[in-house]
Amino acid sequence: MRVAVVTFDGFNELDSFIASGLINRAHAHGVTATIVTPTPVVTSMNGVEVRGQEPLDYAAEADVVLIGSGIKTRDVVADDRLMDLLPLDPERQLIGSQCSGALVLARLGFLDTMPACTDTTSRPFVEACGVTVLDAPFHAEGNIATAGGCLASQYLAGWTLVRTVGEAAARDAIDYAAPVGEKRATVERVMAAIRAGEPALR
Repeated sequence: MRVAVVTFDGFNELDSFIASGLINRAHAHGVTATIVTPTPVVTSMNGVEVRGQEPLDYAAEADVVLIGSGIKTRDVVADDRLMDLLPLDPERQLIGSQCSGALVLARLGFLDTMPACTDTTSRPFVEACGVTVLDAPFHAEGNIATAGGCLASQYLAGWTLVRTVGEAAARDAIDYAAPVGEKRATVERVMAAIRAGEPALR
């Protein structure tokens, strides 16, 4: 099960690294998260340089595609060349976004009939695309999910694992990363947020 964590220049480290780190905790279940970038090296919003593991067109082949946020997302969605490299298919792929990554989903036409979650800074830009923004950290309908707020990446990762390899694997991955003394509470909070955000899982 291949998960592409799409990471553009100017990316938010918390989005890409928390999601990929949590998902890769389920490697024994056959899940692998990969950092996918449009250029060999991208630089984060805080100046951290990261070498991509796969090129951007790998996302079209992946089973799951998670699109992170960053300070250059509006430039990304205005770049037809980059958008053409993302011929994603919600009929066969799980597709999620984090914060301003919702702009990418909107540009691709995946939010035409559903509301979305995003961060407070990105909210007016997502709404300008005609998308209703929810005051919630996570929302999913079918194979499309959105998360709002950097630490909501744990919900996006948890949803990915629940949908691909099951709730037990998701619980194990969250438990591993959760603070000592707060593990059970963290796992239950994450699972509750996922269930609340996707009615089909309730």
